[in-house]
Amino acid sequence: MYFVEETIEVAVPVRAAYNQWTQFESFPRFMTVVKKVEQVRPALVTWTLAVGPLRREFQAEIVEQEPDSYLTWRSLERHTVHRGEVSFRPTSADGTAVTVRIEVDSPGATGLLGGLPRLVGRVVQRELRHFKAYIEGLGAESGAWRGTIRDGRVRPEEPKPPRSRVAHWPVG
Repeated sequence: MYFVEETIEVAVPVRAAYNQWTQFESFPRFMTVVKKVEQVRPALVTWTLAVGPLRREFQAEIVEQEPDSYLTWRSLERHTVHRGEVSFRPTSADGTAVTVRIEVDSPGATGLLGGLPRLVGRVVQRELRHFKAYIEGLGAESGAWRGTIRDGRVRPEEPKPPRSRVAHWPVG
């Protein structure tokens, strides 16, 4: 098992960074290893990754998602289980610190592929730089999904409080 954590600051507000991140199907536009993403359901995403001749497809479940804060996922495959989280924090410069944490539990990964955590860390760092260039280049998000997910289930939207009405009494 190994753990990777990388952070980058982007020069857009938290809402814009979060909104763009939720547009999973746009990831191939700026991430070099992500070749295709299909959002099957709000909490189920199919990913196709490729590096050179190696190609891999897997599904991931979004376990928790809180707008403008974080989302967590876990893979739904048997051979290489991974979990992760991306979080969004405001910075003092009205930007956003985006932090990606990935934990991989792969049989034999630590012995057979001892340098893998370092390699995955470099790839995550590079892809975060691509996200930064993409969102800062756009200047605004290209879309958004503002739903909340708990335990892999989409939560219904909280009812909005009723607007207060001011009674207008006839004068006279």
